[in-house]
Amino acid sequence: MTTNSARSILAEAVINRLGKGSFRGFSAGSSPSGRVHPYALDLLRKLDYPIEGLRSKSWEEFSGADAPKMDFVFTVCDDAANETCPVWPGQPMSAHWGLPDPSAAEGNESERRLAFADTYRMLNQRISVFTSLPIASLNSLSLKRQLDEIGGMKSSAEPEKA
Repeated sequence: MTTNSARSILAEAVINRLGKGSFRGFSAGSSPSGRVHPYALDLLRKLDYPIEGLRSKSWEEFSGADAPKMDFVFTVCDDAANETCPVWPGQPMSAHWGLPDPSAAEGNESERRLAFADTYRMLNQRISVFTSLPIASLNSLSLKRQLDEIGGMKSSAEPEKA
């Protein structure tokens, strides 16, 4: 289940900043909580992102005839945690960029806030690479390969697994 309270909210803010003029991001979840996690909002405020309009919402908002046209859909749900990931009808180019849910992090407040910062770093890195792609010059197969590779990127702060 994705409550649309953290990961995709962070991604929405990042892509709307990095992709300004080229991309517009929207976030959604399978089971929205109805609230954005306060740690996500705190982090975005500290990083000087606008937070007006960020809200927890269902992906069903984007399935109707009046929904914005989606050219790309990136799922950030964590398959390893057995979360429900959406299947998007229509023709958007899609990729899975799974990340652990920072709102499920355990520990003291500092450790939980660090989980949000780590998620932000990973999303910022992936979205930065995405917004830098020469999309107009890539065929769909090459673009899909690039999107999948971005989803497999490790954060520069993440240790390599042996």
